[in-house]
Amino acid sequence: MGGIGAVLALVDSGSPLRGPFTLFFLFAAPAGAIAAALRGLEPFGRAIASVAGAVVVNMLVTQGMLAVHRWSVRGGIVAVTAISALILLLVLLRRLRGRTTRRRTD
Repeated sequence: MGGIGAVLALVDSGSPLRGPFTLFFLFAAPAGAIAAALRGLEPFGRAIASVAGAVVVNMLVTQGMLAVHRWSVRGGIVAVTAISALILLLVLLRRLRGRTTRRRTD
């Protein structure tokens, strides 16, 4: 649903579902990436922290784009996607490095 919202916003579709789906994407993408990074927390704490982190990521992207006078919906979606992908990539790299280290020491 979130991916569909991002695509609808990027192609500037006139669909009435564009707004809700894009809003879902803007919260779900960073929240999912942050939740993956907070794997050790209990589920409720992890959910609260990931939603709060998603709000922070969205606010920082918005504030940064407004500060440099480059606000656009497409730019915001691309920036949030890039930050979320970077967080997920860092989590995956950390997990892969942890696996290879454990294999060598066993």
